[in-house]
Amino acid sequence: MEQIKYWVALGRVRLLGTVRFRRLEAFFGEAENVWQGSLSELKAAGMEDRVAKQIIAARDKVSPDDEMAKLASSGVKAVNWHHPDYPSRLKEIHDPPPVLYYKGELLASDERSVAIVGTRSPTTYGREVAATLTADLARNGITIVSGLALGIDGISHRAALDTGERTLAVVANGLDIVYPKEHASLSQRISERGAVVSEVPLGVRPAPRSFPRRNRLISDISLGTLVVEAREASGARWTVYHALEQDREVFCVPGSILSPASHLTNRLIQEGAKLVSSANDVMEELNLSVVGPQIEMRLAQESNPELSVNDDGESKLLGQLDHEPIHIDDIRRRASMPIY
Repeated sequence: MEQIKYWVALGRVRLLGTVRFRRLEAFFGEAENVWQGSLSELKAAGMEDRVAKQIIAARDKVSPDDEMAKLASSGVKAVNWHHPDYPSRLKEIHDPPPVLYYKGELLASDERSVAIVGTRSPTTYGREVAATLTADLARNGITIVSGLALGIDGISHRAALDTGERTLAVVANGLDIVYPKEHASLSQRISERGAVVSEVPLGVRPAPRSFPRRNRLISDISLGTLVVEAREASGARWTVYHALEQDREVFCVPGSILSPASHLTNRLIQEGAKLVSSANDVMEELNLSVVGPQIEMRLAQESNPELSVNDDGESKLLGQLDHEPIHIDDIRRRASMPIY
């Protein structure tokens, strides 16, 4: 853990990316040795002159201990690509972030995740579909991943949270900043029931070039990406391209041929993306087991102990529930129970 502060400090060096981090680690072993390395040693490790000088200059501006104190005061944790909490699927890509920052908790169960993305200006149809599919996936133990943007992203995060399940928001800025500001309360909810994740240090504001890189993490951390309404020029296309590049599954909700909001999704379906009309389409394609009502009830009890089942009768009644509305008289008949 002592080494992470040097990884975080090196993360402040603008020209250090995945390739250069790997070269430095291969040469120096520990990040502390990189931080203390001489100009000649840094060059011997494969750093160009300007990069080596930038690392040395950073020592006068950046304190590893101060960086960790700032993270702690912001409620942010940092892990490098060797840490067990670092998402294992990200380790498989060609340019994983050397350091990942997050607010909340990253769990092993998040490996069972699906990204849901789409337009910032959804139609009524898109909003309803995104909320329904998200809720159904979340109820089946799927962690929902999205980008905290307005529109489909926000709808998906909220739908997951409203079911009491987990969601991850991958953002393009430092975690002491909320963007967009309209999602300040949503970001807080996500950090309490999942995690807000970024590859950039504190204080870094989002820039246009940051979002395609953010989108690669959304797709690469997930088993597959589901697109709900996206125009041809939508930023969601970058998430799709990265998913395809990493051989991840791509799912699309079909839409009206007259709606610009569905132009990209309809085209992707034509080109081979999986057409989705229910959460089961996603679950089956990814070979994920469906969580039954009893497991769903247990998960709900874990998140809210007040929902505990007190006797066999209550358990029998709850066992009749599924995701479709049902009248109380039908529940009673199914359970073969009298009216008390």
